[in-house]
Amino acid sequence: MKVLILNGSPHTKGNTAAAINEMLKVFSEEGIEAEVCQIGNRDIRGCIACGTCAERGRCVFDDEVNAIAGKFEEADGLVAASPVYYGSANATLVACLDRLFYSTPFDKTMKVGASVVVARRGGCTATFDELNKYFTISGMPVASSRYWNLIHGAAQGEAAEDGEGLQTMRVLARNMSFLMKSIALGKEKYGLPKTEEPVWTNFVR
Repeated sequence: MKVLILNGSPHTKGNTAAAINEMLKVFSEEGIEAEVCQIGNRDIRGCIACGTCAERGRCVFDDEVNAIAGKFEEADGLVAASPVYYGSANATLVACLDRLFYSTPFDKTMKVGASVVVARRGGCTATFDELNKYFTISGMPVASSRYWNLIHGAAQGEAAEDGEGLQTMRVLARNMSFLMKSIALGKEKYGLPKTEEPVWTNFVR
């Protein structure tokens, strides 16, 4: 089984990486193959709503987003991890997720999603809610922990002192591993849930 982890921090050895590393230990113990993609220090522009992806099956901007798309398709789960900037996720990660979810035509149903948020103090839950919306609009179950998936730290390495936050990361990784394995077994026995043709209703008629 595979999990893809997107690190939305521009710092490769920052507190977001510390949270991810705590999860990686558990994924290894659980026999889950994990790959970390460093997104926060990449030059990724936002979506321009050109609609080209509907024709090509991939984004018109050929950058990390298209490279990640194939990995996402093969993965059983996706972790989106971000520091908090002004009560929101890193803008580069948001641009990546907007284009990744919008431009990829493959079915994401029952891939497990998890968001991880890091802050000095505030803005965690707002960012947590923001990241989870990508999963819940895509038929992806959201993995939870013993607390919201948050860890605190300001200076590099401070997150390693947040014992509760580190435990939250470990429990999250265990729960995510269990969900991915359970869903894989469920697919074998029952298949995916029945689908319906989309109904598009505009607010203005």
